[in-house]
Amino acid sequence: MKVKNYIGISIVILILLSGCNIPGLKQNVRKVESPSQYNVEENADTTNSVQLKWSDFYKDSNLVSLIDSALYNNQELNIMIREIEKARNEIQAKKGEYLPFVGIRAGSDVEKVGRYTSKGAMEATTDIEPGKPMPEPVPDQLISAYATWEIDIWHKLRNGRKAAAERYLASVEGRNFMLTNLVSEIAKSYYELLALDNQLRIVRQTIAIQTNALRIVKLQKQSAKVTELAVRKFEAEVLKTKSLRFDIQQRIVETENRINLLVGRYPQAIPRDSSGFMDLVPVDVSSGLPAQLLQNRPDIRAAEYQLKASKLDVAVARANFYPSLSISAALGLQAFNPLYLTRAAESMMYSLGGELLAPVVNRKGIIASYKNANASQIQAAYEYQKKVLTAYLEVANQLSNIENLRQSYDLREQQVEALSASIKISIDLFQSARANYMEVLLTQRDMLDARFELVETKMKQMNATVNVYRALGGGWK
Repeated sequence: MKVKNYIGISIVILILLSGCNIPGLKQNVRKVESPSQYNVEENADTTNSVQLKWSDFYKDSNLVSLIDSALYNNQELNIMIREIEKARNEIQAKKGEYLPFVGIRAGSDVEKVGRYTSKGAMEATTDIEPGKPMPEPVPDQLISAYATWEIDIWHKLRNGRKAAAERYLASVEGRNFMLTNLVSEIAKSYYELLALDNQLRIVRQTIAIQTNALRIVKLQKQSAKVTELAVRKFEAEVLKTKSLRFDIQQRIVETENRINLLVGRYPQAIPRDSSGFMDLVPVDVSSGLPAQLLQNRPDIRAAEYQLKASKLDVAVARANFYPSLSISAALGLQAFNPLYLTRAAESMMYSLGGELLAPVVNRKGIIASYKNANASQIQAAYEYQKKVLTAYLEVANQLSNIENLRQSYDLREQQVEALSASIKISIDLFQSARANYMEVLLTQRDMLDARFELVETKMKQMNATVNVYRALGGGWK
C-alpha cells in the first residue's frame, strides 16, 4: 500500500514540476468581418454562378474538351495528387504512434566474462544439472514477443494525428484550387487564341485595302497628281502591316503551345472556331454574397484547415511540458542452449515495466518549440484573413471590370463603324484631290488600331467572366 502511495505522490510531483512555469503566449490577431455585399449599389442576392459546373458554365465544346483532357493529363495536377497521397499516409503514421507497437524478435550471441568478476564467479559455481557446469563462453538464445506503448495521457499523439488530418484536408483543397486556376488558365488562353485569329483576319483584310490604295496612288503618280514620296509611304505602310501578320502568327503558335502544356501533350493544332468570336456574349455572372466565399473558395478552406492544424500543433507542443508514460512488455524463451528452449517452464522469460519521463531542467528546446508553434498559429490566422480579403477584392474588381468593359466595348464598336465609313471617304477624297495621301494613311492606321482594340476588348470581356467565375470559387466541381 505504501508503494502505491509513493508512486502516486511521485507522479503528482513530476506533473507539478514539469507543468509549472509554462510561458504565456500573446495572440494579437484581430478578427476581420467580411462585408454583406460586394457593391453598395447592388441588392444582396444569394444566387451564385459558382453552383454551375465548369462544363455547364463554358458553352464552347472545343474548350470543354480541352479542359477535360487537362484534368487527366496536366503534370502539375498529377504532382499535387501525389502530395495528397503523402498527406493521407501521414495520418496513418500519426495514428500508429498512439497505438501499441507489437513485434517479434529472435537473437543469438556469445559472451565471455572475466573469471574474477561478480558475474564470472557466479557462473563458475552454477550448475544447470549435477555434473554439468555452465558452458564457457556463454551463448544466449532468445525468441520473444515484445510490445511498447506510450500512453497518450495529454492527447499529444491524438492531436498530432488530428493536425495531420487537417493538413490532408488542406492538401485536398489545394488540389481543388489548382483545378480552378487550371480551368481558368485554359479558358483565358483559348479566348486569347480566338482573338489572335480574328486579329490575323483583320490584318489580311487591311493588307488588301492598303494594297488597293497603293495601286490607286501609283495611278495617281502616273498622272502626276502625287509624287514618288506618296508611293513610298504607301509601300512602307503595306510592308509594315505584312510584317505584323508574322508577329501574330508567332503569338498564335506560342498560345497554342501554352494550351498544349496545360493539357499535357506535345505541340499540335488547337481545334477551334473563331469565326463567331466577336458575336460571343459574356455570361451573366451572379456573385451571391461575400460570406459564400468561405465555402466556395478552395484556397480559403485550405487556409482554414491549416489554421485548425496549427492550433492542434500548439496543443501538442504544450503537452511536451507534461510527463509522458510509456509501458513496455516482453514474453518469450531464453536459454544458453537451443535445446533448452523446448523446456518452456524453465526457459520462459517475461518482463513488464513502466517509465515516466518529465522535463524539469533545461527546457529551452521545448519552450522554443512551443513558441514557434504559437507563432505559426498566429501566422496561419493572418494567412486565413489575407485569403478572405484577397478573394473579396478579386470578386469586386472583376465585377467592376465586367461593367466597365461592357461600356468600353459599345463605344469602341461605334468607333470602328465610324472609321469603316471614313476609309472609303478618304480614298474618294484623295482621288478627287480633296485629301492628301497622309490623311488616307492615318485613316487606315486608325482603322487597324481600332479594330485590334475592339477584338482585345472582346477578349478582355470573356476573360473577365472567366476571372469572376474563378474568383467566386468555380471550376473545381
